Amino acid sequence: MSVFETKQNGKYASTRQFSADEVVAFAMEIVAQRFQRGACMSSPDATLQYLALQLAERDREIFGALFLDSQHRLICDEVLFKGSIDATAVYPRIVVQRALQLNAAALILYHNHPSGVPEPSVADRHITTQLTESLKLIDVRVIDHLVVAGTATVSFAERSWL
Repeated sequence: MSVFETKQNGKYASTRQFSADEVVAFAMEIVAQRFQRGACMSSPDATLQYLALQLAERDREIFGALFLDSQHRLICDEVLFKGSIDATAVYPRIVVQRALQLNAAALILYHNHPSGVPEPSVADRHITTQLTESLKLIDVRVIDHLVVAGTATVSFAERSWL
């Protein structure tokens, strides 16, 4: 249980206990508000926090993208593929089609590792290269590919892999 005190007119008015699930739900609501359509994706830390909250509890691997306009404002966040506990089949054709449908200028790829180990695999790096090259043909830039494992994350951009 967490205890939060509320202030009214500069004085503490009441105390209420919240369960851990309620605190997480509040946090997810706040983060989701920051990532509504039109939000600028200019903060890598905020993006990592958002994805960590969205993906931390998943027990299956998923692969998605944050589709962005030319000013790097969010068009939508979409899970594109769902897989098993340790793999997801990703098809560049589907990602390219969706980017065209949404008129995206850029995107941030992401997927989770339910194992809890964020280190990208050789397959992760290979599909990122394929996607980057495929999207480049239609003038869509891949800004980053983030791997989330619990609260740990790895950024391909930070490792200069893009």
